[in-house]
Amino acid sequence: MFCRGVDIKSLPEAVQLGLRQHRAVDVFTDHSAEVLAAKQYFSAERRRFSGIAIDMLFDHFLIRHWSTFHPQPFDLYTKQLYQKLQTDLPQMPASMQPTVSAIIRQDWFLSYTDINQLGLALDRVAQRIRFANQFAGSIEDIQAHYVELEQLFLQFFPRLQQHVQQQRWLTAENPAR
Repeated sequence: MFCRGVDIKSLPEAVQLGLRQHRAVDVFTDHSAEVLAAKQYFSAERRRFSGIAIDMLFDHFLIRHWSTFHPQPFDLYTKQLYQKLQTDLPQMPASMQPTVSAIIRQDWFLSYTDINQLGLALDRVAQRIRFANQFAGSIEDIQAHYVELEQLFLQFFPRLQQHVQQQRWLTAENPAR
């Protein structure tokens, strides 16, 4: 989204590598059985944008189960992450800087711990969609199937971690083509 119009090859090698890795994670995620199953829990009118909701919901579940997947306390991790984002802000595309600044200032990751705040965030996304849609209120679909969606996340995330570990070839020395 923030890369439109940006000459990727002009970015620092580390940023290019990060983009390749991010895209590889997105492809794996979008094609995973768990995400495809999770989409079925959304009503027909919201299903078109369910991938966005699932991405944000899985962030919620990751934070909720953080200690299962990461040894560092979540608050310390986010503090360091926000410091790194603030330091790297000048290197980001101009279109990305206001969003990253808002993420830091409003502590988006902490807000994702609360399901109601997640619902508000999803509704803000719905408002930014450039055409009429029925995505607002998608938290209702999530709340109706919260337990099932959480189980899908708990099946998915270890597989994603394993996939990322297996993709060590996706480095600056051997970039994906």
